[in-house]
Amino acid sequence: MKVSKIFMMMMFVFLSIAVTACGNTGEPADSDETGDVEGTVTVSAAASLTDALNDIADLFNEEFPEVQIDYNFGGSGALQQQISQGAPADLFFSASESDFQTVVDEGFIDEENAVDLLGNELVLIVPRGTDNVTSFDDLSNAGRIAVGTPDSVPAGEYSVEAYESMGIYDELESRFVYAEDVRAVLNYVETENVDAGTVYRTDAETSDSVEIVDTVAEDTHDAIIYPVGLLNETESPEAAEAFYRFIQSEDALGVLEDYGFIVQ
Repeated sequence: MKVSKIFMMMMFVFLSIAVTACGNTGEPADSDETGDVEGTVTVSAAASLTDALNDIADLFNEEFPEVQIDYNFGGSGALQQQISQGAPADLFFSASESDFQTVVDEGFIDEENAVDLLGNELVLIVPRGTDNVTSFDDLSNAGRIAVGTPDSVPAGEYSVEAYESMGIYDELESRFVYAEDVRAVLNYVETENVDAGTVYRTDAETSDSVEIVDTVAEDTHDAIIYPVGLLNETESPEAAEAFYRFIQSEDALGVLEDYGFIVQ
């Protein structure tokens, strides 16, 4: 009887160790599923994020090679309208808090799956080598001024707010050339189709063809905040969440900082 009890106890201990060992062997596999994540992630993102997000996708694919990242770049207002009308998207990375909040209010993104990630600055640019405009004080020398369409382009909305705050909007409004997004504003200045334009600092610093001649004071417009969120309806939930988390990683934030964005 004694032997039987000892034998049973030994068997119990052996089985307990075996079960624990199996559990410990499985845990690392669960925490390293990068190779198992696959699918296509569609990211609707502000045009000003183009270069940085392309670099981030390359980094992400080193870790998640089976996930394809498709970008839909444009003005945040236009992207918001697309999402609201049912256009497919897995993430929304906006340059406008109000456009992003509209998507949240309409139930496409839950608050717990969203974060205010970045900030930016607005600057006045001119074609490199020109000297007729050197600051906002002599912007009246410009014949044509590129501005993002304020109804759909946050940089355009911030620009109009700034021009109004500086008391020069009424004088200059007839000279505005409106563009579909901030990269179009940059292109108008690069190609000298306009004499000046207002863009984000991060856009201006990507170009050797323009020169920053002035910085818009922060107190002349609403704060420039870039929220990013994970949409509730997605065909590749694991892949979408993986990219959403990766955007907030140290590696991704380092890329964004290198491009001049201000991490919140």
